[in-house]
Amino acid sequence: MEGLQVLTLEDVVSEADIFCTTTGNKDIIMVDHMRKMKNNAIVCNIGHFDNEIDMQGLETFPGVKRITIKPQTDRWVFPDTKSGIIVLAEGRLMNLGCATGHPSFVMSCSFTNQHLDEKVAALHLGKLGARLTKLTKDQSDYVSIPIEGPYKPGHYRPFESVLGLLWLRNVRYWSSEEVDQIFV
Repeated sequence: MEGLQVLTLEDVVSEADIFCTTTGNKDIIMVDHMRKMKNNAIVCNIGHFDNEIDMQGLETFPGVKRITIKPQTDRWVFPDTKSGIIVLAEGRLMNLGCATGHPSFVMSCSFTNQHLDEKVAALHLGKLGARLTKLTKDQSDYVSIPIEGPYKPGHYRPFESVLGLLWLRNVRYWSSEEVDQIFV
């Protein structure tokens, strides 16, 4: 994780350009955070729930102006600062809300990648034209992994998912509570 800072939202709210929630929890980015963001900062959600971004607080903020740039892309301008933020997919899941006709296979691959489901991933290999060499019995015994999988123990998969998020989304903050849960 060299080169990647772990900071709170409050530490970076006025400096970062892109804020992407991925926690699956509620009340991650609140309207008070949005008011402190740089002009035209992008706010989006790719977590599993629609309540990570305080859209109600934003929509009901006195005098806020919503400008639709294109479907699923809105600029919200605050009256006191005249600066605004860009919210994708109205705070909902942007990989679904901003999609423009992804085939079901692409969506399935996306969800497989998020959850690292080895069985579903294996089913995708044929569609992609990929072929894997199977372990021999001797290799299987040597690494203590069944020939047909799963290839990673259950306790390892969530950690890999987090590392994948860090690698794919290097513009992401982690709260101290999340870090504590990840590296326990």
